[in-house]
Amino acid sequence: MTKTFGSIFLLIFLSIQLQAQETQVLDDIVPRTTLQERTVLSYPSLREADIFWEKRIWRVINTREKMNLPFVYPEAPLFNIIRKAAEEGDITLYSAEDDSFQFPLDSTDLNGLVYSIDTIPVTDLETGEYSYKVVSNQMNFEDVKRFRVKEVWFFDEATASLKVRILGIAPLVEVFDDNGNFRYEKPMFWVYYPQAREILSKQKVFNSQNDAALTSWEDLFEMRFFASTIYKQSNVHNNRIEDYLSGIDQLLEADKISNEIFNFEHDLWSY
Repeated sequence: MTKTFGSIFLLIFLSIQLQAQETQVLDDIVPRTTLQERTVLSYPSLREADIFWEKRIWRVINTREKMNLPFVYPEAPLFNIIRKAAEEGDITLYSAEDDSFQFPLDSTDLNGLVYSIDTIPVTDLETGEYSYKVVSNQMNFEDVKRFRVKEVWFFDEATASLKVRILGIAPLVEVFDDNGNFRYEKPMFWVYYPQAREILSKQKVFNSQNDAALTSWEDLFEMRFFASTIYKQSNVHNNRIEDYLSGIDQLLEADKISNEIFNFEHDLWSY
């Protein structure tokens, strides 16, 4: 009798589970698992002795440019992907005091950067009395309009080719005075890109031409599918271009630096 009752209970339980599975709704035509199962490829080994020439470059990616709109795709903006990965402990964020990745941030530091504390008045509906409540507001990804990218261009003698590797990515936020006037722009934190590649390789980038395209954020950065402007190159005074040029001259200098990099390999073989 006990066994019979147990069997009936098991059948009822399995029937309920099966019915629940059948009623689950998939907002797609097939389950999407390819990106999640992808393993990021390690960089090819590189010896210090094979680095014939090297130049460090800092760029700015403006998310308002048409090519960079995937950075602020509302369903999965890059800033939210980085924030979530940091909150879950999958990547480490570094202080924006410099860009050498020497000072990691802890969870308290992160909360102080992406959450703001505010006090709002609250009315008691029964008594009509006012009180104040402390609330925590999460930073909106739309407040990040630009990103900095730190990278190294180098000539590898082993393969006789010019290569580039990204070292870091930093979201930028605008700072305003008490009157709402823009003062300056500053980085929130730095992400060490080689450490973040595994996470970024599993996050899909929106493709306006093909929703089925399996392009990840790691693909985007490695294949250079973004528009950017050089704002600094390694120099003895550690100056940015804006420190010694202004207006259109800044853009011309950025183009000059870019052309010098791409012409390096050509000139090497020409002479």
